[in-house]
Amino acid sequence: MKAEYVDILKRAGQSIEAAELLRQQGLYGFAVSRAYYAMFYLAEALLLSKGLAFSKHSAVIAAFGEHFAKPKALDPMLHQHLIEAFEKRQIGDYAFEEEIEPADARSQIERARTFLQATQAWLAQQSSPS
Repeated sequence: MKAEYVDILKRAGQSIEAAELLRQQGLYGFAVSRAYYAMFYLAEALLLSKGLAFSKHSAVIAAFGEHFAKPKALDPMLHQHLIEAFEKRQIGDYAFEEEIEPADARSQIERARTFLQATQAWLAQQSSPS
């Protein structure tokens, strides 16, 4: 596996760890934000493996759907999880009148872990000799 992917996977793993620590401290909005960023980094790594890079979050999400979910290269549910995580992150970061529930934080962190496992497996498969 290329070093750049390893670095991105490491950053995603650290984001998941940070999300869990924030959740444990009752900082649910910040926890969902870190979980989203883990998924976002992973989507970027996957797109990078196809020579694709984007500067906007919406472009990364759309391209992930087009290149991985739609052709079912990965479980399309991951795309839905990425979309939902982005929405939760918007609430956690910017919607001061809304609260993120503990169950939402826990769910987003679990989804980020699932996304990490799927990304690791896909990248490993791509780098193994056929």
